[in-house]
Amino acid sequence: MDRDESSADTPEEMAALIVAIARNADRTAFARLFGYYAPRLKSYLRRMRVEERLAEDLAQEVMLTVWRKAALFDPGKASAGTWIFTIARNRFIDTVRRERRPDFDPSDPMLQPEEARPADEEMAGAQIGERVREALRDLPPDQAEVVELSFLEGLPHSAISERLGIPLGTVKSRLRLAFARLRTALEDLK
Repeated sequence: MDRDESSADTPEEMAALIVAIARNADRTAFARLFGYYAPRLKSYLRRMRVEERLAEDLAQEVMLTVWRKAALFDPGKASAGTWIFTIARNRFIDTVRRERRPDFDPSDPMLQPEEARPADEEMAGAQIGERVREALRDLPPDQAEVVELSFLEGLPHSAISERLGIPLGTVKSRLRLAFARLRTALEDLK
């Protein structure tokens, strides 16, 4: 189809080009669409303060997406320009998100599993754990309850006082008495 180069590209013509790409993988239609939108996309991205080279790369990625996803275009929902610039905006947002969240580094020492403890240390740890649980079971119920709320649930003393409906001083006294009993019961573990 010959067209007068001086005529303006209308939204209907642009939509028809995308439809031709979707139906026939029409390279001529794509070349025309690319020639029209690629420079506009680059300008749009530059106005969003995207660095020159990245703006060019993103514009090319957007046009490649248009080629691949042309079948998803619905002229009844949006104009060709709206659809293409929406792709550009989304691609820009994805790029910004990637820059803000660094890639996963599997060799990061924080992500490495701990080395297995020797069997004797593991056994000693299990025995100490059992001794502590036993010592906690031997506490009077009111002291055990305060220890559990403080250390297992992580509640501050004032919250324990409110929950149990007892004075703050009583909470502290029960904790002090519980620690004294636990210290005596676990003295030989040092």
